[in-house]
Amino acid sequence: MSEIPNVPLSRVVMRTSGGGTPERDNPDLWNGGIPWASVKDFKDGLYRLSTTKEQISAKGLKRSASHLIPAGTPIICTRMAVGRIARADVPVAINQDLRALFISDDFDTDYVVWAVDAIRHQIEKLAIGSTVKGISIDQLLSFEIGAPPKPEQTKIAEILSTVDRAIEQTEALIAKQQRLKTGLMQDLLTRGIDEHGNLRSEQTHKFKDSPLGRIPVEWEVKYIGEVFEIQLGKMLSQKATEGISPFPYLGNKNVQWDRVEVTDLQMMDFNVRERNKFELRPGDILMCEGGEVGRTCLWRGEVENCYYQKAIHRLRPVDKGYLPELFPRYMRWGIRRGILADFTSQTSIAHLTLEKLATVPIIVPPICDQILIAQGLDSLDKKLENLSVTLNKFRSLKTALMQDLLTGRMRVTKLLHD
Repeated sequence: MSEIPNVPLSRVVMRTSGGGTPERDNPDLWNGGIPWASVKDFKDGLYRLSTTKEQISAKGLKRSASHLIPAGTPIICTRMAVGRIARADVPVAINQDLRALFISDDFDTDYVVWAVDAIRHQIEKLAIGSTVKGISIDQLLSFEIGAPPKPEQTKIAEILSTVDRAIEQTEALIAKQQRLKTGLMQDLLTRGIDEHGNLRSEQTHKFKDSPLGRIPVEWEVKYIGEVFEIQLGKMLSQKATEGISPFPYLGNKNVQWDRVEVTDLQMMDFNVRERNKFELRPGDILMCEGGEVGRTCLWRGEVENCYYQKAIHRLRPVDKGYLPELFPRYMRWGIRRGILADFTSQTSIAHLTLEKLATVPIIVPPICDQILIAQGLDSLDKKLENLSVTLNKFRSLKTALMQDLLTGRMRVTKLLHD
């Protein structure tokens, strides 16, 4: 291991430039095509600033303390989101919460952006202020970064930028896959798949009107109370938490979309009769009665001898005519369409009573169609899961490389000759 020397930013930054804000009540100073950056344009993981939420006019630039910063210049937040830094990809004006850093020719600009980002948490700790935290330029320039030879800086920046692009591309693929899933879910849950593996179409299959829209003629609309046995959980009380037969139980916060959160479960007393009444079996469906009303997931037996409290409805199919794995997906889709809007009682907090839940209509395809729909959604979920694994690997690699390359624990000198 060959450590690299550290230098203060005062030796890296030749000069800085601040900015300002044109008068808000003068429309002539705004929306004139000049990008105008503020703290709102900076976020974690953003290293290149190419667009801004707001624009100003040439008159706004002239009549304010803002300056037009050349493309290629690093810009850092010195108030509020202190320490966030990005390189401007286009000429951009800045406000008073930002500072442009003009870098010495002895340093690679992109390397400086990465190196400053690596010490951002140190910079944040020094920021002071009662309501709005900030840091002075002198304080900022006192921080040190590693200073390998410039060719090595450039190589380090190239490596980190390559990994960062891979992260951006994977995030874009995940977003695209999510959009595809949303659109396909609508089709699968209202049209289904035919015997050839294709989405049903009204041009080739018979459809009918229903209270929930057009559906295949073989499908039905039923009330939730017809399809499921519904049981609300046990009332939480001080006495119940001090009993002699404590068992873990699920509350509202434990029921999340796509999963049950079983870390740090609370305990409550359940006697023999209550254990029979409020038991959870693999395949049970759990739905939030309050909070985010209707949030639903499948219980897969994550914890033995686990029960649930009154903030949750437990749903069990009355027969084998409904696939439990499909229902949470149906509810997530249905809530976006407002299927619970007319069924929740709202005082200060929305609630879905057992009586009203039982009267909520849902689409019920034949079980063979349900299996095909679930398989189609499983395939989409698997693709998203694989992409998420890839994304996490790239993020871990980026973190490790930043720690090693920017401190000199790992040198890239050999790569310079390849």
